[in-house]
Amino acid sequence: MGVRQAGSTSQESNGGGQLTGKRRERLRAELEREARGEARRLTASHGIDGLSLSAVARAVGVTPPALYRYFDGKKGLALAVYEDVTAEFVAVVAEALRHEDQADLAACLYAATRAAFDWSVSHPAEFDLLTGAGYARLAASVEAMDSVFLRELGGLYASLFGRVLEERGLDYPADDELAPELARQLAAYRRLMRSPGLPLGVTFVMISCWRQIYGLTCMAVYGHLATAFDDCLPLFDRMLDELLGRLGLTRTPGK
Repeated sequence: MGVRQAGSTSQESNGGGQLTGKRRERLRAELEREARGEARRLTASHGIDGLSLSAVARAVGVTPPALYRYFDGKKGLALAVYEDVTAEFVAVVAEALRHEDQADLAACLYAATRAAFDWSVSHPAEFDLLTGAGYARLAASVEAMDSVFLRELGGLYASLFGRVLEERGLDYPADDELAPELARQLAAYRRLMRSPGLPLGVTFVMISCWRQIYGLTCMAVYGHLATAFDDCLPLFDRMLDELLGRLGLTRTPGK
């Protein structure tokens, strides 16, 4: 593929300044979209360590310096992939939830969590970037990571747990039963989710459930104990039923 100049073509000199400006912006948007797509492809194939500015530039037909107009080097490319993957992941979970009977809280919680599990197993490199070692490396190099993952996904679950509390009742620890340092961390987590009305004890129950879900998801994504658990879905279903039972909910088989 030949090298093209980012944001300029010979045709831009025709048609007046306004048209030239619109065309330039369109070309820039197309180039950025192509670069983000190629960066995502490289990350999916080789992990975040396999992402490079030169490889992306070569794939989209520009010189590496041209990409600095859009991204702050490899770090900026990785952050763009993180943002795109986060948006996709949250959209997949929200879409699965949308298709359920909203009055059936057990079905809603199962569908959202199953969608998150299935997506993670199907996208191991992207999962690593969102919540694994890839995220840790990226967060260490970026001053302020976007909190959309916590805000959107955490907020989605906070809303569901809030409904469980309101509609069904929920056993959870009182504030004075939580160690001060734990209460501080739970308050910070609740603030990131933008769910100020959720009791700290319910936030604790939610993160306790997520801890188990995350552990099993990592086991499936990274193939831990794969010689015995070559299919983690039966274990997933059993775990979800137990967690739902802790919330006073029962899932209808097949939902």
